[in-house]
Amino acid sequence: MSTRSRQASPEIVPGSHQIPDTLQTVDAKEWRLDLFRCAPPLKRIARLRWFQFAAVFPNLLIFLLFISAGIFGTPVGNRNIMIIFVWILWWFLLISAMVPFASRIWCAMCPFPFFGEWFQRRALVRVAAIDPKKEKKGGPGSVIGRNRYFGLNRRWPKALSNIWIQNFLFLALCTFSALFLTRPIVSVVVLSSIFLTATIFHLIYRQRAFCNYVCPVSGFLSLYSMASMLEVRSRDREVCDECKEKACLAGSERAWGCPWFMYPSKMERNNYCGLCMECVKACAHDNMTVNLRPFCSDTRLKGYDEAWKAFIMLSLATTYSIIYLGPWGFLKDWANIAESGKWGGFLAYTAVLWASALLLVPGIYYGAVWIGKRLAGDCEVSFKDAFLGLAYPLVPLGLLAWIAFSFPLMLVNGSYILMTLSDPFGWGWDLLGTSHIAWTPVVPHWTPYIQVLFLLVGLYYALTTGYAQARKLFGSEAAVKAFTPVAILLTACVSCFAWLYGG
Repeated sequence: MSTRSRQASPEIVPGSHQIPDTLQTVDAKEWRLDLFRCAPPLKRIARLRWFQFAAVFPNLLIFLLFISAGIFGTPVGNRNIMIIFVWILWWFLLISAMVPFASRIWCAMCPFPFFGEWFQRRALVRVAAIDPKKEKKGGPGSVIGRNRYFGLNRRWPKALSNIWIQNFLFLALCTFSALFLTRPIVSVVVLSSIFLTATIFHLIYRQRAFCNYVCPVSGFLSLYSMASMLEVRSRDREVCDECKEKACLAGSERAWGCPWFMYPSKMERNNYCGLCMECVKACAHDNMTVNLRPFCSDTRLKGYDEAWKAFIMLSLATTYSIIYLGPWGFLKDWANIAESGKWGGFLAYTAVLWASALLLVPGIYYGAVWIGKRLAGDCEVSFKDAFLGLAYPLVPLGLLAWIAFSFPLMLVNGSYILMTLSDPFGWGWDLLGTSHIAWTPVVPHWTPYIQVLFLLVGLYYALTTGYAQARKLFGSEAAVKAFTPVAILLTACVSCFAWLYGG
């Protein structure tokens, strides 16, 4: 059963659809390194009640600094800390380091749910635990599992228990990405709107409904965390099966029940684990831990919503590479409507972007999978299972394509980080003595080679995981025929990226 559909009590909200039984985990290697046993201080930190507050609160202060800089600071993008630190430094660290090596660690320190979650819990650190058997009806707040929450605590609609809303919101925001990179006030409006929306959703819906189903950043973190080398898992399933308390799900006096609606002890994928460590604190049997694992260990896409996220992310990586790294200046003018005022070009850019992400790229991939299934001959594998299984290679390929795109932006614009750190508002300060250093791109002549190297790594993992999925679905004899059209398409995609970056 899917980890998002299992529930221990009627008060715990189930998630969305089950994963097809034919799409089992494909593990090239079975090794896991238990970090809590290798580094006991990590375990002690994770079990501290104030662990997440200590991670979130500094980010909240930094967020307020960025908002202030966006409102009161210089409107020049490359001199405002809002633009440089959010869209250059934060994005680079997120996509190139945090996601590949630490899964959704950003969710553990994200400031967006801070006030909403505080209102739900009426606590920053402590736990509001109750005994359901002794609890009187009609008390303040709502009892969910063994914890008390405040607000309306409505259940999220089952029909929307997927990431389609996140897909469309992320695509909509990325359509106006040129404005984020040049207009600090636009970033202020967008980030403040996300912050306000997260707070409102916490007042209406229970626990992390906003993060699970609405937050535009959460969608791609969910997808690419499947490739991450970090996971939260139970050590021994038998211990979990025999556990009567199920505190990781229902909560206890030690911890809140999983805010992400997960059943942590049964968790098999990273997609919807926010690394809050509540399950680690809750487990009375010391059976939850954090593992280091091989890259691309999770290989199951749950449904079409996750597959389309992969198509959207690949389409955006391609579009951004063409616009921001390519030689076609008129395309950049079309994308940046605020600077050029070319509404016809912007509408054409928007139409092509949405059509490519939602129809063209998925359609081409659909055709490749269909041809592969026909070549494999008659089999009992449904087309949906084949499509979802063979769409997984877009996870490592898309992640490495985004790293290849982001890396040169960091090398070229890295010197601006020192400038804005010394003068965050662009008011002429020189706090660190670095506000007047010259713009200095780092090893620009090496950039294409570094990008191609990332792409080749992505292609390697795409081909190996894709072939493993084909073998799982179609058997050893038919796997090559089934996967060949998709493999050709993946190779062609990487070749196009390499041509774009290397010329």
